[in-house]
Amino acid sequence: MGRRALRKIDPTLDLSGHFCELGQFTPSWGAQDLFGRNAPLEVEVGSGKGLFLETASLALPQHDFLGIEVSHKYARFTAARLARRSLPNARIVHGDGLRLFREILPDRGVAAVHVYFPDPWWKKRHRKRRLLSEPFLEDVVRVLVPHGRLHFWTDVKEYFETTLDLIARKIPLEGPFQVPEQSAEHTLDYRTHFERRTRLHADPVYRSEFVKL
Repeated sequence: MGRRALRKIDPTLDLSGHFCELGQFTPSWGAQDLFGRNAPLEVEVGSGKGLFLETASLALPQHDFLGIEVSHKYARFTAARLARRSLPNARIVHGDGLRLFREILPDRGVAAVHVYFPDPWWKKRHRKRRLLSEPFLEDVVRVLVPHGRLHFWTDVKEYFETTLDLIARKIPLEGPFQVPEQSAEHTLDYRTHFERRTRLHADPVYRSEFVKL
């Protein structure tokens, strides 16, 4: 399923409070520099249209949410979504999620990492480009606080199974814990837009949650 065209962003909308470039960050960066407070930080890799960032930041105002998106136009679209709701505890970063974890996020500084429907890189010769590789997962463990959580969902069974096998063999995370599917009461009552499209097509979604030992 390809991505649909995005709605145009209101040119009068100020995105400066919700949009960042990865180049603005330094290795000494702390979440309090961005959000102006010391609160549990949750990070989403690949935010797409920003549905998770919007709904999660509304549901948990006591947490801060940082998304990263490699597509500039999708990052700006997400920023506009957050700006329209004037959400003080959510930001989107345009840039490479691997670099964010490898170079910027501090040790034991993240309460939860969210990875929903990452690119499966279908061709076998391209699978080395998958996000959920051993080096990335090692960085996830490094940045998570004790008992911090990794949430991983996909609609690709092979990707799900190989990732769970990799974690079981190489990564010190406890799990997987099952995540039951919840009924959607309205059109935006999904974790992401991709989950909504997948479920409306009656395709399965594979969900897992892990906890740092």
